[in-house]
Amino acid sequence: MDDTDAGWELYRSFLGVLQHGSLSGAARALGVAQPTVGRHVAALEKALGLALFTRSQLGLTPTEAALELQPHAEAMRASVAALKRAAESHGEGVKGTVRVTASEVVGVEVLPPIVAQLQRDHPGLKVELVLSNRVQDLLRREADIAVRMTEPRQDLLIARHVGAVPVGLHAHKDYLHKRGTPTRIAELSAHALIGFDEETPYLRAARKAFPLWRREAFALRCDSDLAQLALIRAGAGIGVCQVPLARRDPKLVRLLPEHFEIGLQTWLAMHEDLRHSPRCRLTFDALLRGLQSHVSQAPC
Repeated sequence: MDDTDAGWELYRSFLGVLQHGSLSGAARALGVAQPTVGRHVAALEKALGLALFTRSQLGLTPTEAALELQPHAEAMRASVAALKRAAESHGEGVKGTVRVTASEVVGVEVLPPIVAQLQRDHPGLKVELVLSNRVQDLLRREADIAVRMTEPRQDLLIARHVGAVPVGLHAHKDYLHKRGTPTRIAELSAHALIGFDEETPYLRAARKAFPLWRREAFALRCDSDLAQLALIRAGAGIGVCQVPLARRDPKLVRLLPEHFEIGLQTWLAMHEDLRHSPRCRLTFDALLRGLQSHVSQAPC
């Protein structure tokens, strides 16, 4: 197949149908006419010599070939977006778009004031925040900069260790007034504990240190760290929270600090090819300073 046979717009429509399960859904999401999406998919199938979808009662079902192509098309989409970000940044001054990925809690509770100050200092800079606990692939340019809670080990990444954010047990004063304050780990079993639904490798490691912290013990289960934090603030029970975040609210009380503390190692990373990009270098440095300040707010 000649590389010119299938342009990016064909793969863009292909990904739209994969995501939305129909031509009409993809057309609405992409802002184009439904027949255009249909022509794009048909043209891509012809160029590749493959059937990509079959019709079913549920809509368009991807074939095995389509599912095999999906990660490559997604990598193409990330590269196209990275190309656009790089192109719009050229010219005088710091300008253009920087795509930053972080966890929900860090993205909502920590980054906003850092980003706000960054844009006040550099009005031509645009920041895209991707909030997800899924690790975005910097090598495939899904993001320019990542705040990670595990050490980046790829050779092509620039990584700086921000520090360890202490995570401890917390509850609202109203909850403790009604249910009492536990003074021993064993007393936690009599309380409404807030925790996860699906276990992750990080949570498995935490459970080894604190056997009580298991799914069966939780009265409230949620895999969103942000939702767990909201439940703690609402007085629903006892849960884990970053110590610097809890210290912002005088109504949150840390419990059993001598028995329960997890160090959440925090890293900042970006692709080494971006080290000479003014928009990325400046954003990286601002995030590093802001995150280091966040970590330093924790008590020694």
